Parts: sequence; C-alpha cells; structure tokens
Amino acid sequence: MILKQAERIVIKIGSSLVTNQGKGLDQDRLSSIAKQIAYLKSEGKTVVLVSSGAIAEGMQRLNWSGCPSELYKLQAAAAVGQMGLVQTYESCFQEYNLHTAQLLLTHEDISDRKRYLNIGSTLGELLELGVVPIINENDSVVTDEIRFGDNDTLAALVTNLIDADVLVILTDQAGLYTADPRIDSNAKLLNSVMAEDPVIEQMAAATGGSIGRGGMFTKITAAKLAAKGGASTIIASGYEENILIRLEQGEVVGTEILTNTEKLAARKQWIAGLQINGSITLDEGAVTALLVDGTSLLPIGVIDTTDNFERGEAVHCMDMKGEEIALGLINYSATETRKILGRTSDEIEPILGYVDEVELINRKNLVLI
Repeated sequence: MILKQAERIVIKIGSSLVTNQGKGLDQDRLSSIAKQIAYLKSEGKTVVLVSSGAIAEGMQRLNWSGCPSELYKLQAAAAVGQMGLVQTYESCFQEYNLHTAQLLLTHEDISDRKRYLNIGSTLGELLELGVVPIINENDSVVTDEIRFGDNDTLAALVTNLIDADVLVILTDQAGLYTADPRIDSNAKLLNSVMAEDPVIEQMAAATGGSIGRGGMFTKITAAKLAAKGGASTIIASGYEENILIRLEQGEVVGTEILTNTEKLAARKQWIAGLQINGSITLDEGAVTALLVDGTSLLPIGVIDTTDNFERGEAVHCMDMKGEEIALGLINYSATETRKILGRTSDEIEPILGYVDEVELINRKNLVLI
C-alpha cells in the first residue's frame, strides 16, 4: 500500500534485470519498466530511475565472457555500455511521450554539500518539467576510493536527496526471506518488516549473482539508509509482470521495509549536526516570515553577512539582536550573498550574472532554533 500513497518515488533496477543475466540489454523488460513508470506518472507521481547495467552491457558489446578485475577495464566497459543503456531507455520512454535525462554520479558528488545542492536543484527542476531522470554511478571515472560499490546505496542516497517517500528496489529475488530459500525449504517470504529491527540484517541470507555487485545485504543496508531520511523501501522481483502497477494498486508483492522516522525531522536532524561555517543577519520581516509564516529565506530579508562560507555550507541565521533563530544550507557563497542582500529575487541575475536559486535558503534546508 505504501506505493499507492507515495507522491515521490525512486526506482532502482539491477544489472541482472537490465541485461537479462548479462546476455545483453533486455529491450522488452526496459520497455515494460517505461510503460509502468508512465502509468505511475499518469497517477500523479514523480519518479526517478536508478539503473545499473552499463558495465554488463559494455562487456556484452566488447564480447568479454567474464567480468574483469582491473578497474580501468571496468571503466572502459562502463563507458561503452552507458551509450547503449541510455539509447535504449530514451527510445522506450519516447513510446509514452516522456523525456528522459541522464545523470552520472559519484560518492564525491553526494558527500560534497555544494554538489549536493546542485544535484538536488537539477533533479528538482527535471521533475517539475515532467522528465524522468535516469541515474547511474559514473563507473567510467570512479576509483576505489569514491565508488558507491553498488547502485542500491546510490538509490538510497538519491531517495534522501530528493525527499522521496518510497524506494523500490527491483531485483531477481522475490524479497526478504527468513532464511536463504535456496538451501532452506522452510524459508518464508516476509511481506513487511521495520527498518529499525536489528534482525533484518541476519535475514539477508540470499546473495546476488555474478552480474551485479550487490546482494540482499546491500539492499537491506540501502533500506536502512533510506529509512534514516524517512523513506520506506520495497524489495521485489523485477521478473513479476507489471510489478510497479500492481504495487501502486495495493497488491502485496515482495517485502515492504517500513520506518517510523518522519521525513522532515530526519532531514533537520542531519542539518543540525553539520559544521556551521558563518552567519547572516535578518531583518524583522524575514524573522517573522521564517518563524510565523514558515517560508524560505529570500535575499531581500538579509541585512548583513560574515565572509567565511561557501555555497552549500551551513550558516547561522541571526536576528538584529544577535540571537540565533535558525540555521540552514545556504545557496550562495558569502561573497555572493553580500552582493545580493537586501535585494529581490528578480535582481539576483542582473547583479551576479546567474541564478543558482531564487531563495537564499530553501525552507526544506532550514532548521528553526
């Protein structure tokens, strides 16, 4: 039922499904995924797709029989395979008059707060435009130090980044079992568990195949990570016909991993734990707008700023008496902020020559003290 109630959804599809167990891109399956996402969008939902498959497709195109261990070969395969992956998705979604966009990310992109804001802004605009973003790890440039290691983790990070309600992980397994069903005939499929339950990691006995990098354990880890941001997770078999449509219609398929964490509270807790790198001073009108009206902070309400922060860093928001009323992630550097303080949002571009955001601090990135 959680998919039916969700407004914003991240769907992750693994390599084994995308490439038919490494035999090459499964056009029929990708077309089916596109059809189902088109249905979800017709129901008023916004969808981001996280897709594996570039390396596996590259291996197929290069006629490699096995997965190489050398990083540079994996990067080369990813570069070759990503072309076919994107071409196929684009043609599949065009059948339903949907535009797609490609985003290739590394762990560094998510962990850097400036890039974090940039990615969030891009994704937000794409979703506003009705585009289906298709995200993959940037396997052609990653190194061992910055690779996600599996797209399950990437999907969870994206889920938290865009404040999604549900993460759906489509895999070659039916869901989470009480034991490994391949060796235990008494293993039972769990329809619903809590992400905070410590025993679920012990139940992640099933493992992935040779095509993908992740197994059930990485999916549980991803679900727990998504839960920290207030999102629930569904793990289900992508081989089930019309799986996304059936889930949206309320059918119980796979495993729901639920959480009690409230989304906004989780995000604010994260922001509150960041290192603070500067401060801005607000006029009375801006203070009222934040405390009473619950709005975002616009540059017109700022009267002063310190000189020691960059875009994406956390700053104190002070009133004219020097008392802190809030903190948040700022969309402009101290130098930029000083140029636009006291100005309307329409004046940002004439002054700076560009607009990153119309708000100085977006409401979702603001924590009241």
